[in-house]
Amino acid sequence: MSSTTPVSLHAGQAWKCITAPSSAWGASPFWDPQQERLYWVDSVQERIWRLHLPSGRSDLWQLTQAPGSLAPCRSGALLMAMRNGILLSASWQDVPQQIAVAPYDPVRQRFHGGQCDPWGRFWVGTRAESGEQAIGGLYCLRRRDRPHPELLQVASGVVESCGLAWSPDGRRLYWGDGQRGWIDTHALPSAGQYPPVLANAQPFWRRQAAEPADGATLRPQGAAVDRLGRYWVALLDGGCLLCLDPQGQLLARIPTPVQRPTGLCFGGTDLRTLFLTTARSGLDAQALKRHPDSGAVFALRVEVPGLPVNRYED
Repeated sequence: MSSTTPVSLHAGQAWKCITAPSSAWGASPFWDPQQERLYWVDSVQERIWRLHLPSGRSDLWQLTQAPGSLAPCRSGALLMAMRNGILLSASWQDVPQQIAVAPYDPVRQRFHGGQCDPWGRFWVGTRAESGEQAIGGLYCLRRRDRPHPELLQVASGVVESCGLAWSPDGRRLYWGDGQRGWIDTHALPSAGQYPPVLANAQPFWRRQAAEPADGATLRPQGAAVDRLGRYWVALLDGGCLLCLDPQGQLLARIPTPVQRPTGLCFGGTDLRTLFLTTARSGLDAQALKRHPDSGAVFALRVEVPGLPVNRYED
C-alpha cells in the first residue's frame, strides 16, 4: 500500500469511550505494550493517568505542578516535562528527580507536548502563557549519559508548540504552532547525532486551507504517524482529526465525539487502535451538555497500524 491509500476504518467500528470524563485537559498519550496500559497527562489538574486496557482499571497520580507531557524510558522509568523542568521517576508514583531545569521563566511559559525520537532523545516544546506572543520554542534532551543531560533549544518563535511527530524512518520531524494554526516539516540530516540539526523547513499544513464554514478556530494539538507515514493530528475546537499524506494532502477528516480533541497515539496488541484524549477545560455549560463525555479517552479501530512508542535512553 502507498501513503495515499484512502483512510479506512474497521467495518462497523465507531469511537468507543473507554474512561470517565475525568480530565480537564488530557494530552500526551502513549501506549505501553508490555504493561498493556495507556498513559496520559492532565495539565490543568496536575495529574498523570494510566489505564490497564484488559481490566479497565485506571490509576491516578496527583502531582504538585503541571505536567506538559510524559514519555516512557528504556529502563521502565517515566520522563515528565513539568512546568519547572524535566523530571525522571524510576517507577509509577515514585518520587521524581529533576534532571533538567526549565530553560525559561515558568511564570511566562511551560512545557507542552513532548515525545522521544527513535534514537532515544526527548523532544519537547513550550506554550506561552499570560498573553505572551512568539516566545516559545522546541528543545531536545540528550540521552542520559550523565546525571543532568544537556537540554538544547533547536527552534523558536511559536506561541504554542504542537503536532510533534516523526516519519517512520525518523529522518523527518513534524512541528508547529497551535495558536497560529500551522505545521511544518524539518529534515534531520544528522539522524541520531547530538546536537541535532533541523534543516530544510517546509510548510506542511496551514489552518486557512481547512477552516470550517462556521468559522471555528482550529488549533492543531497532538499528532501521531502510522506505518505508511500518514500524519494524524487532533484539531482542538474542530471536533475532528485530520489524516494527511506525507506531502500534506488531506486524506480524511474524521469527526470526534467531542468538540476538543487534544492528543493521539496508536496502541493495542496490533497497534491498530487509535487512542484519543480530550478536554473539558474551556467549555461552557451548553457545550458540556452537548458533549458530556468531554474529558474522556476514546478508542477507534483503524486498518493501518501506527508506529510503536519511542523510549528515552536513560
